[in-house]
Amino acid sequence: MSLTLSDVKRIAHLAQLDMDEAHAATALNELNGIFALAEQMQAIDTTGVAPLSQPLAAVMDTLTLRLRDDVVTEENRRDDYQAPAPKTQDGLYLVPKVIE
Repeated sequence: MSLTLSDVKRIAHLAQLDMDEAHAATALNELNGIFALAEQMQAIDTTGVAPLSQPLAAVMDTLTLRLRDDVVTEENRRDDYQAPAPKTQDGLYLVPKVIE
């Protein structure tokens, strides 16, 4: 995919940008460069390549993530927190309807 100068001017108009000819030409070259890079990346065959958890995993075999295990560390105190509420039902706070 490649853009034309009129495409860039139309996009600038839709974005409400005031862009002169020189800036439009520069933006055209940069945008077409980005699209060319995207086309090159899409042309690569990635069949059989496992997804990475992060980019460093490609170069570091023994990468350990600094994420902790997802375990409960506090007790459930929902009933204590909802005790002062005027109305609750099934663990939810009941409030009056304000939008009709």
